[in-house]
Amino acid sequence: MFQCTRRSIAVFGCLLACAVVVAPALSSTSRAHRMGGFEEGVLAKLNGVRASHGLRPLHLNAELTDAAAQHSAEMGSDGYCEHNSFDGTPFWKRIGRFYSASGRDYWSVGENLLWSSGTLDPRGAIAEWMGSPPHRANILSPRWQEIGVAASRFASAGGVFDGRSVTIITTDFGVRR
Repeated sequence: MFQCTRRSIAVFGCLLACAVVVAPALSSTSRAHRMGGFEEGVLAKLNGVRASHGLRPLHLNAELTDAAAQHSAEMGSDGYCEHNSFDGTPFWKRIGRFYSASGRDYWSVGENLLWSSGTLDPRGAIAEWMGSPPHRANILSPRWQEIGVAASRFASAGGVFDGRSVTIITTDFGVRR
């Protein structure tokens, strides 16, 4: 699913949402990404929206946050905005390297992406996603239990970003039992 929107001359958004249910045995690697104030704000706003719809809050998961941080950084460095990795690895396999399905009967992940070349705050990011049916569905899915949130800022990103200053946000949703 892919949607690009142009909000104004200063703000461009590429919104993507995806979800998958699988049960592969994948290895886990953690880089211990630490969230900043912007990312904490995105999580708080997202959980506020969930609460207003009678849904339980998503719990921050370090492995999902590491997966999100790696992907936001890669997209900015390599100049693309897609769920699959630059080398073509499907998003669920990429996330699975961090958020393992090993020893679990059920494992599912989803992802929302957003980039902006204008001023972006957590409220604006959530508003963009809520205005897009596939992103809204991920945010409001009762299935998700955990989330990772990561934002990367680039002074001049190449590729699809055309040398603009951009902020790229990845939210990785997950559940495993």
